[in-house]
Amino acid sequence: MSAPARAACIVGWPVAHSRSPLIHDYWLRRYGIAGEYRREAVPPQQFAEFVRSLAARGYVGANVTVPHKEAALALSQPDEHARAVGAANTLWLDGGALRSTNTDVEGFLDNLDACAPQWDRGLAKAVVLGAGGAARGVVHGLIGRGVARITVVNRTRRRAEVLRQRFGKAVHPVDWADTALLADAGLLVNATTLGMAGQPELPLDVRLLPGHAVVAELVYAPLATPLLRAARGRGLRTADGLGMLMYQAVRGFALWFGRTPEVTAELRTLLEADLGSSADKAGGIT
Repeated sequence: MSAPARAACIVGWPVAHSRSPLIHDYWLRRYGIAGEYRREAVPPQQFAEFVRSLAARGYVGANVTVPHKEAALALSQPDEHARAVGAANTLWLDGGALRSTNTDVEGFLDNLDACAPQWDRGLAKAVVLGAGGAARGVVHGLIGRGVARITVVNRTRRRAEVLRQRFGKAVHPVDWADTALLADAGLLVNATTLGMAGQPELPLDVRLLPGHAVVAELVYAPLATPLLRAARGRGLRTADGLGMLMYQAVRGFALWFGRTPEVTAELRTLLEADLGSSADKAGGIT
């Protein structure tokens, strides 16, 4: 007899805009795996009950998106990444235990490795725009790669100070208006929603960056944000949010379906076509 099909899902409120089913369904087909990946729209007041009943609902695990990531952390046994970031986006059942991680960290790093090989070689300073959950994942990943100085820029400096308290002396909060901070930055990361479809553009001049700098964007709708267009116009290496979206899905698939999938050009083309055909271009930041 063949093994029963395994199922996973993405849980959010709302969740209809998620591209995760496209990614996981593509891999299930590519590798001939009998499995399913579904969307589950679950309001906050029902999230704890839903997570506790994953097995009863036929799931081996789940992705978690807004507004449930912090609740998922509290309801599970988190690994180092999830604890450091303070949020979980991937759950899996391990015997009787519900475990969690935050794959945004490896998604960010793996995408940079693919788009800008050796980006971290000799990197002395990175600038991260934003101080929310996405920025926490970025900062944690950069510290893991040995970046000694990470300048965090946020409109509310107090929130940037919180990252210094969480991650230590490598983090240096600065004011948004300090344009001089870009002059010696080897990496610039936009972890805000600025530049996303329907949001204001990022008020930043990439001409202030040195010629060797790499620019990473977490927004994936639109595919080419004003920041990325400006950086490419200068000939700078870039990494976009769609790449991060694909790479952050890899570990969850491996945990649930038993095979580490490959991020391919074909998968990217599929996602680009979907984003291009969506009337509202919803999706935004990973």
